[in-house]
Amino acid sequence: MSQVNPIQVQKYLSGVDYPCDRDSIVSAAKNNGADKNILNALESMPDRVYEGPSGVSEAVSS
Repeated sequence: MSQVNPIQVQKYLSGVDYPCDRDSIVSAAKNNGADKNILNALESMPDRVYEGPSGVSEAVSS
């Protein structure tokens, strides 16, 4: 899988209320029109609660 740009990912996470779990983040991205690469990156993040956008960015870029 190719790396996704964390800034691109954040574009699809507007309206997410943190803290938030992985499934809710993926769902929000789908609702905001994220493409398959971004959804795959989000779905492959560890299944935990994310405190904010920086935690999500860290998870998708590792």
